[in-house]
Amino acid sequence: MKEPKLKISQRNLPHWELDGSVYFLTFNTWEKLELTPEAKQVVFSACQFFNKQRYQIFVLVVMPDHVHMLIQPWLKSENEFWSLSSIMHSIKSYSAKQVPKVMKHIGTVWQSERYDRINRNEQEFQDTFEYIRQNPVKAGLSATPEEYPFLWQESKSNQSF
Repeated sequence: MKEPKLKISQRNLPHWELDGSVYFLTFNTWEKLELTPEAKQVVFSACQFFNKQRYQIFVLVVMPDHVHMLIQPWLKSENEFWSLSSIMHSIKSYSAKQVPKVMKHIGTVWQSERYDRINRNEQEFQDTFEYIRQNPVKAGLSATPEEYPFLWQESKSNQSF
């Protein structure tokens, strides 16, 4: 088997990609734009569109002004994984075109960068998974994670690193 490739890039934030890794991703709206429920649904659907095709989502939450995902990109070809850049471009560009159709907003929807972190072990995976699940509860948007309509998680049998 081929050794995983590590790719490092940087704009304002550093971005490390290691073939086959699981990532904690966060991306934010432009200038803390508050998404309406209809806009959150657009973003939620955009994030899930290529799930099980280009990547696996373990847990996803769309908050009023940011999104958290725990994902693992899949192989694009024999020796190349889908890049985080291409995944994020697909989600952000599609949703940025759709959001103005469902809420009163003209202009930029997303900040240009994202925060990404490679999960290094099972404990970090579980901690990140739970952090994302609890995000709407900590923000006072729901009493339990399950009550929040813009939270999705993989079934228990597929929740491991």
